[in-house]
Amino acid sequence: MRNIAVWFEIPVKDMERARLFYGNVLGYDLPVQDLGGVLMAFFPMAGHGNSGALVQSDGYEPCQRGTVVYLNAGEDLAESLERIEPAGGRIVVPKTKITDEYGHFALFRDPEGNLVGLHSAK
Repeated sequence: MRNIAVWFEIPVKDMERARLFYGNVLGYDLPVQDLGGVLMAFFPMAGHGNSGALVQSDGYEPCQRGTVVYLNAGEDLAESLERIEPAGGRIVVPKTKITDEYGHFALFRDPEGNLVGLHSAK
């Protein structure tokens, strides 16, 4: 079976602010590339796995509603969740158990206003 989702893009207005926020919360360096006027900061990808990027470009607007992307927060999302508010985000739904099988989730608003989720097994 293959994963149905393969790529996501989170729209931003201030690339540096967003790159620093996500890098701080998730513990990653997000390198920025200018692809012909489209700025993209890429999340890490293992092999041919699923990943995505922060995107700053005409037509990309941060939004308060719509599809929610859930980011892998590692073994326990509590560590990433603790870094959200100091980094400028806001926790909307605290760490919440889904089921033993499906793990835990939390929701937050990034400094751009996007609603984003975290997921972990514990």
